Amino acid sequence: MPDPERPNARDAPDTPDGRQRRERSTPDAPETDAERRRRRAQFLRELNEAKALRDRVQPRRARAARMRQAMRMRTFRW
Repeated sequence: MPDPERPNARDAPDTPDGRQRRERSTPDAPETDAERRRRRAQFLRELNEAKALRDRVQPRRARAARMRQAMRMRTFRW
């Protein structure tokens, strides 16, 4: 018989990427490598999205940043 105080995994709210969130048994339990990688991947997706948005709304600044990056790459020595 299911415990009425613990919701099932399918009752848990969906995360933005469509996967369901799994609750850890204790709040202070160390996160698994898979959870850390999933959070890191989500963070990197959001970061790239934010950078793309900034580039669209500030094209002059984005072009200057690209030029600086290109100069850094040209002057980098292997």
